[in-house]
Amino acid sequence: MKLSLGAVAAAILLGLMGSPANAADDYPSRQIKIIVPFPAGAGPDQVARLLGQQLQDVLGQTVVIENRSGALGSIGAQEVARAQPDGYTLLMGTNTTQASNVAMLKNLPYDPAKDFTPVLRTVTTAMVLLVNPNFPAKDLPQFMAYAKTHPNMTAGYGSGASQISNAQLQSRGGISIVSAAYRGVPLAVTDVIAGVIDLAFADFSVAIPQMQGGTLRGIGVTSPTRNELTPDLPPLADVMPGFEATIWYGLLAPANTPAPVVNKLYAASEKILSAPATREKLAGLGMIVSTMPPAEFGSFVQSEIIRWTEAAKAAGIEAK
Repeated sequence: MKLSLGAVAAAILLGLMGSPANAADDYPSRQIKIIVPFPAGAGPDQVARLLGQQLQDVLGQTVVIENRSGALGSIGAQEVARAQPDGYTLLMGTNTTQASNVAMLKNLPYDPAKDFTPVLRTVTTAMVLLVNPNFPAKDLPQFMAYAKTHPNMTAGYGSGASQISNAQLQSRGGISIVSAAYRGVPLAVTDVIAGVIDLAFADFSVAIPQMQGGTLRGIGVTSPTRNELTPDLPPLADVMPGFEATIWYGLLAPANTPAPVVNKLYAASEKILSAPATREKLAGLGMIVSTMPPAEFGSFVQSEIIRWTEAAKAAGIEAK
């Protein structure tokens, strides 16, 4: 049987490229990079470093963490969206990069749904409203009373969830604040400690060490209920009905990453995160391991884009 030149060329090309299954068999054959679109020390950074360290042992290759902060995480997310879809450049994305940025940024340089292949959701968590220990208000009722008589308090933000939470203070609490943008939540927290700004919302993983060390005071949490790590802090919804900001992080790859590679990453990551020791460590940071497989995570991202867009609209935020 004779083959056409085109058929012969296609056969040779297929042989050179290998099938997706063979690509997965060889994966990984070199260093993997996880880009965190927020500063070192931020919640997503802590999860990425914990996961990356253990992925090295499971996959047998070095896993490096690179921080690419700025523009509400869109700088780092864009870098991954434009990377080769081979499983060697990954993103520790969040509800900011994959959902709320749609409502926050007019010219978002990537499509949170179309430009990425979901690998798995890692954790869910919430935030704490933080003030300096010298701030006059000691608890949530005192804070509300103080805020009513002291307009234009300064509030830092470094993520979509923290920006929306600032806006909710105004829309749901009738509080007048002036918001200041930072390259990440830890930088805003640093300025609260220094007394440069009055308040900031920070992920549990960032807030808890500061509260335990006495450098910051917690006022309330953005979750619908109290957290066992901060049992004395009430939900902000207790005095501002409807106030809620539950956040999440997840691992993503560029769009068109081969399914066998994605599945290999998912299986390894899910096993790591489900281990009792890992769950316990993350729980100590106020994070709940809540993994989702690729397809479910992809559908979840679609629904989150709608949810956070509505939340931004309700808070009166206009894209910039």
